[in-house]
Amino acid sequence: MKAYKIAVLPGDGIGPEVMEEAIKVLDGISKKYNVKFEYNYADVGGAAYDKHGTAMPAKTLKICEASDAILFGSVGGPKWENLPQEKSIERVALLNLRKHFDFFANLRPAVVYRELRKISPLREDIVKNGFDLLIVRELASDVYFGKKKTGRDFASDEMIYRKNEVERIAKVAFEIARKRKNRVTCVDKSNVLASSVFFRKIVAEVSKKYKDVELDYLYVDNATAKIIKKPYELDVVVTTNMFGDILSDEAAAASGSIGMLASASLNEKGFGMYEPGGGSAPHLTGKNKANPIAQILSAAMMLKHSFGMEKAANEIEKAIRQVLTEQRRTYDIMEEGAKEVGTKEMGSLIAARIK
Repeated sequence: MKAYKIAVLPGDGIGPEVMEEAIKVLDGISKKYNVKFEYNYADVGGAAYDKHGTAMPAKTLKICEASDAILFGSVGGPKWENLPQEKSIERVALLNLRKHFDFFANLRPAVVYRELRKISPLREDIVKNGFDLLIVRELASDVYFGKKKTGRDFASDEMIYRKNEVERIAKVAFEIARKRKNRVTCVDKSNVLASSVFFRKIVAEVSKKYKDVELDYLYVDNATAKIIKKPYELDVVVTTNMFGDILSDEAAAASGSIGMLASASLNEKGFGMYEPGGGSAPHLTGKNKANPIAQILSAAMMLKHSFGMEKAANEIEKAIRQVLTEQRRTYDIMEEGAKEVGTKEMGSLIAARIK
């Protein structure tokens, strides 16, 4: 029997509630596929700060280091929003993990299921039968990590990319594309920025090793329009840190609910952190209303990208679609004719389809 150690970091707000439902689904996968998941729970975020005086205790890092993947919940909330920047809950928890494990590749799926096309803010004729695009965002360089200068009457941020940084994010995009539709779109601003000219050049060089994958290009302003007008024409999008930050949020908005959005952050060894994109939603804490699907989809991404269990991951996605087809909805994705269910019931319904 294969065994995998998972660092489980529920965090704050609705984090523990939706994490419980993801574990419920993973338990179903464990039984059906005869694999063992060892869950190692650890404090993170505001909950960790209250207990240990820091949002990322050394013990939590050690548990993550000893695991095969990290399943992350959500952190932060009003209780801790007035902390000084160096103790900021989100900054200390997330940036420490990204830096410590060199998570350079951020995978952000933007999926509109056919069953939920009516809740998308996009017109139904645009959404059609739904769409599924994946934004592969470089996460460790760009303007966020460049030198910063501030003077009396000026401020500047250095935007820099190195060859190896572009090569490794491009390889991730092409490898993933081979498991999808064999198509990659490089998004940049190479008509203006030298760093983008370089980024595009290196992506093109890497593409020569993936002749079975089609490569095309879009300027970032054209890409923003494409996501709104013809998102179904995109599949895998590889882009820089800043542009990926913006585009992934735009694409996510097309889904109609942040409760449906999963993400993954990977390093070169395939070790990853998997988390929902919806935040801690403190106003929903303890009300059995939060949508657990994003956390469950994050667990499915973990199976696919860290454990090589693609069939099991696809089964989770299929189970979610079955429940949506049966018109079961949490409050955030409700529509006329559907039946509203709570966090726990949604998790149980999805887990039941696995069994």
